[in-house]
Amino acid sequence: MMKLISATPSPYARKVRIALAEKGIPFDLETEVPWHGTSVTPQYNPLEKLPVLILEDGSAVYESHYIMEWIEAKCPTPPLVPADIDGRLLARKFEVLCDGTCDAFVLMFFEQMREQGRQSPEWIARQRRKVDGGMREIARLIGDRDYAVGDSFGLGDIAAGTVVGYLTVRWPDYAWREQYPSLAAYSDRMERRPSFQETKPTPQQITEKVV
Repeated sequence: MMKLISATPSPYARKVRIALAEKGIPFDLETEVPWHGTSVTPQYNPLEKLPVLILEDGSAVYESHYIMEWIEAKCPTPPLVPADIDGRLLARKFEVLCDGTCDAFVLMFFEQMREQGRQSPEWIARQRRKVDGGMREIARLIGDRDYAVGDSFGLGDIAAGTVVGYLTVRWPDYAWREQYPSLAAYSDRMERRPSFQETKPTPQQITEKVV
């Protein structure tokens, strides 16, 4: 059986967990804090990032967007990416947009972990603009539709649903729900799916110095 190394709050790992659940692919889940010196992540991913999908032969697939592509190629049923070119490209656009929004927030999050006086307000402001811009575009693209792309659940929904779920956990004071009520309603619908219910993000305590 395959094994997925994950972190509980990670939206990148949650994407993969949701995809595996939606396709009914069994796997063992191993949870760790990738920032700690005890992490086994470097043994499988030279970039030392989660998630990592370890195959039955012991080889590893890493980086969430590539894992998602690998899963879709190896296990195409049920499909999570539309068959038509425009739908496929839009789904990938959602993934790029949502991963970029998460990336910006993570950079801002760790900058704010620095001691007072060592933080860069300019850097934090730049990442904040990216998060705001990403959320604004996600809300615009989805609008009042039931699904991000087309008329069925897929990669776009996994990407959008996980980024807003992550911000809810890691940045509870961020008032995106009030600013984008349609996106909030969409998120609530996504969170009712069994695959989302089973993968709700929870914070982890980072005890070792990171920055």
